[in-house]
Amino acid sequence: MVLKKFAAPLFAASLVLFTSPAARAEMVLRVATTLSDIPLTTGQPSQGGEGMRFIGFTLYDALIRWDLSKADQPAKLVPGLATSWSVDDATHTKWTFKLRPNVKFHDGSAFDADAVVWNLDKLLKRDAPQFDQAQATQASQYVSGVASYRVVDPMTVEITTKYADAVFPYLIADVMMSSPARYKELGGDWTKVAQRPSGTGPWMLDKLVPRERAELIRNPNYWDPQRVPKSDRMVLLTMPDPNTRVAALLSRQVDWVEAPPPDTLPRLKEAGMQIVTNIYPHNWPYQLSYSEGSPFRDIRIRKAANLAIDRQGLVEFLGGTAIPSEGMVDPKHPWFGHPDFKIRYDPDEARRLMKEAGYSPQHPLHVKFAISTSGSGQMQPLPMNEFVQENLKAVGFDVELEVMEWEALRARRRAGSDAPENKGVDGINNSFGYWDPDIGLIGTSWSRMRPPAGYNWGGFSDKQADELAAKAKVEFDPKKQDALLAQLHARIVDQAMWIWVVHDLNPRALAPNVKGFVQAQSWFQDLTPVYLQQ
Repeated sequence: MVLKKFAAPLFAASLVLFTSPAARAEMVLRVATTLSDIPLTTGQPSQGGEGMRFIGFTLYDALIRWDLSKADQPAKLVPGLATSWSVDDATHTKWTFKLRPNVKFHDGSAFDADAVVWNLDKLLKRDAPQFDQAQATQASQYVSGVASYRVVDPMTVEITTKYADAVFPYLIADVMMSSPARYKELGGDWTKVAQRPSGTGPWMLDKLVPRERAELIRNPNYWDPQRVPKSDRMVLLTMPDPNTRVAALLSRQVDWVEAPPPDTLPRLKEAGMQIVTNIYPHNWPYQLSYSEGSPFRDIRIRKAANLAIDRQGLVEFLGGTAIPSEGMVDPKHPWFGHPDFKIRYDPDEARRLMKEAGYSPQHPLHVKFAISTSGSGQMQPLPMNEFVQENLKAVGFDVELEVMEWEALRARRRAGSDAPENKGVDGINNSFGYWDPDIGLIGTSWSRMRPPAGYNWGGFSDKQADELAAKAKVEFDPKKQDALLAQLHARIVDQAMWIWVVHDLNPRALAPNVKGFVQAQSWFQDLTPVYLQQ
């Protein structure tokens, strides 16, 4: 790749201030994200997992958080703003959270049980003054199962779910707590709060320029002294174009880039940059539509599509920054199970199935996939989709790609395949995590989990999958739940529920003097220990 084509000069003006003498007095970490806009800053961030990584878990905390301190094991849930949680043994619907004492929001106000209820009202109670549709939309899948909640005492909250839900701790870990006092101070105007948000997180927002950058500064009074940021300031820059990100790193305008293009990795290594990868619970698939008229209602066509893709060739194309998918979860995961349908590269069998269904390369089946230009977990969506497009063409598919911005694609996903805006769309290329049972398996395969309740965009409906999902949802014994999830995974693979392509290894490129980063086995990452060696 010819680096002189990169568009780094476009960002030079906006980055000059970070190389001035005044800025050098601070330890400033400059991060190039894949995003085209700064995520929503009021509490529940937009822009998917990357929005949560850079705005959600920096400015805010949830009752439960992820331990992102280890690289050699999957991230686990640990106490956050709640020191403990428990579920009522009789009903399995009443959850009690004991809150952490002496926690302050960035504005100095106290975090307590009233603040938790206020934040849940902001997402669920439409007649509450603080109800915010923008945040409610982002949190819809996390709170849709909540029936009620109440203050037990100043440091205890009880949340009741509509039904027994063993997965609830994973969901509440994505519900961020913002300051009621700041909202009141700014006249109950969320637009103003966006510029001056107040959470309890390890970072505080100092400056915000929409579609350009957010500048976060260290919260020196963070409640966990082990996670007070090592950097004074972190500048988050929107750079959806991958070549621009690389050029900015090579010219040392930034210190960290998300998702560098595979063909630039040799050049980055030659320049002394650190290339960091790690396996994490992630899949790059196509969610398929089962709406009336969709060709993917035919299992032969679904299986053919899965057999048509040269995943190992795609991995090589990606410079080894991915591994082939054999289903939603990786084969070593406890939820993998024993599917009979083996996802592999077998174009001859794919052509046979397509011929049986009435299609061939000479008489192709037209399908439309909605894809994004960039975004959280989307890897290198344009060249990857073109690679898959050619693979599918060889066995009898004529693939049309409808390209849109990442947040627009997420809106399409939240709407479901039956929504008017998705008419004629046979699948969406929305990357997915499987760090919790709902996101990975239950919420995607259970017929009752259509949006906004869950992630079953296409309306997949299978009696056996429904039965297994229902049992797993209420199984509170982790080992027994794992066994049910393994059976569920085997079933959806045998049904070729989606087209699964690769698991991302989450590559990042860091400047040589970036220190302290531990790449967790998670979509999320802890940025507090990162600093620049002077």
